[in-house]
Amino acid sequence: MDELGRLSVEAFKQAEKKPLIVVLDNIRSFSNVGAVFRSADAFLVEAIYLCGITPKPPHREIHKTALGATDTVAWRYFEKTSEAMLQLKKNNYHIAAIEQTNQSVSLEDFKPNFPLALIFGNEVDGIDNEILKMCDVAVEIPQSGTKHSLNIAVCAGIAIWHTVNQK
Repeated sequence: MDELGRLSVEAFKQAEKKPLIVVLDNIRSFSNVGAVFRSADAFLVEAIYLCGITPKPPHREIHKTALGATDTVAWRYFEKTSEAMLQLKKNNYHIAAIEQTNQSVSLEDFKPNFPLALIFGNEVDGIDNEILKMCDVAVEIPQSGTKHSLNIAVCAGIAIWHTVNQK
């Protein structure tokens, strides 16, 4: 790992983070949560907000995919996603739902405003409609195959990478 120039846990905690918070709205899968932590670590995301039924660290199933990222990435739990949204609004975050809607813009055309929160919804039901109404924009990842959705962990990795490379 030394040859790769990776940050230590302490150096990561001291490093300047991207003005980006990832919000997980009622995610069911421990593995998906762990994978999002890993992506957040990879791109120096400020924090992850875990909401509703979303599993929280410490948990061995999260750890299997996070591989220690729960020790580096700051996180906070909210019983209700709306509480997280209100906190973000209070702190002047622009909120982008990563969701397919009638008014969503393509990720290719999305020009983020920072500070930014990206919200990802439940694996089956997506983002709750009441939460969608609290978002500033809906963004979708263009897809060409027979399926019309991506796994939340894959979607988060793509959206986070795109977003941090826009700044």
